[in-house]
Amino acid sequence: MKNSRVLIIVLDGLGVGELPDASFYGDAGSNTLSNTAKAVGGLRVPLLESFGLGCLTDVSGVPCTAQPVAAYGKMAELSKGKDTTTGHWEMTGIVLDKPFPLFEDGFPPEVIEPFEAAIGRKVLGNVKASGTEIIQQLGEEHLRTGYPIIYTSADSVFQIAAHEEIVPLELLYEWSAAARSLLREEHAVGRVIARPFTGRPGDFRRTSNRKDYSLLPPRPTLLDILAANGFPVVGIGKIDDIFAGRGVTVSYQSKSNDEGMAKLLEAMDRFPQGLIFANLVDFDMLYGHRNDAIGYARALEQFDLLLNSVLAKLQESDILFLVSDHGCDPIFPHTDHTREYVPLLVYGSKVRPRNLGIRQTFADLGATVAALFGLPQLEVGTNFTAELGLVEQ
Repeated sequence: MKNSRVLIIVLDGLGVGELPDASFYGDAGSNTLSNTAKAVGGLRVPLLESFGLGCLTDVSGVPCTAQPVAAYGKMAELSKGKDTTTGHWEMTGIVLDKPFPLFEDGFPPEVIEPFEAAIGRKVLGNVKASGTEIIQQLGEEHLRTGYPIIYTSADSVFQIAAHEEIVPLELLYEWSAAARSLLREEHAVGRVIARPFTGRPGDFRRTSNRKDYSLLPPRPTLLDILAANGFPVVGIGKIDDIFAGRGVTVSYQSKSNDEGMAKLLEAMDRFPQGLIFANLVDFDMLYGHRNDAIGYARALEQFDLLLNSVLAKLQESDILFLVSDHGCDPIFPHTDHTREYVPLLVYGSKVRPRNLGIRQTFADLGATVAALFGLPQLEVGTNFTAELGLVEQ
């Protein structure tokens, strides 16, 4: 199926049940989709139900349909870790044999001191914390001193929070780029994240002007290979950030699920061939991390509605993949990502609806997309085009 078009939509943080090793990550019992549906008394997602979403796990309000219109299954993460970068990299052919470093007690002096020297001022915090809570705790001192708030989480991240009226966005982004250049070797976190906020003491609020600075992938990904072979690779949302810009030929920034879906529709009009790769971050950022099951459920229902517009624009040979990168269970005791299986829903006029079972790695997705474009097999992953009823040419 050379010269076809493939769409991948990542519902960031939509897990569908704990992985066998979830207990080693403190995530035993996690199931983002099932627990969210149960918490709100059932979901109403008729389109996703028709795809087979209810066949992946127990989903209140979403039964397992007897005649799905899509192929359905779930994917296990083979890499160590449960973060955004690891999940997206594995989808595109890179399996990490060790996780990115974590900093449970904050960052050591050999990290903080060079960073302070680079930005010309001291820092506040330097602890593991919830982003919404730490700006309430230290925001007033930040306003008084101008010192940025540094924190990490259960993920491999170096986060820099600053008030937009105190630290202009471009300066915050410069500081983040400086941190990215300093965090090397044993301190090479998966992402540096600029976390701007606004408001006044007692009412500080993070804004949508966040920006991620990821490590460069250690070797070429599916995106690099597609671009090198002349295919457009369109990144929507934080895809460009996750891959540090490499392999992405066109990038559309978006600050919400709704905007991401609008950009996706725009890209479908503009690019009749190639890969359109979108990340919808609201599930994770606004609801999973904030233990907001009601918001999570409403976001899923809104996505289900918006997905109709995507299906209306699909070409006859298009293949649509709906997946995720990790879990982020909004009713779990902590507010971090959860180590879970992720959904795999595949739709297209030529796709044979069937149960794809449990894929042993997210890399099966990349291997299959490579085959759909007539490219050589990736280093890892199993191509399942035959299971989809698609003939390679």
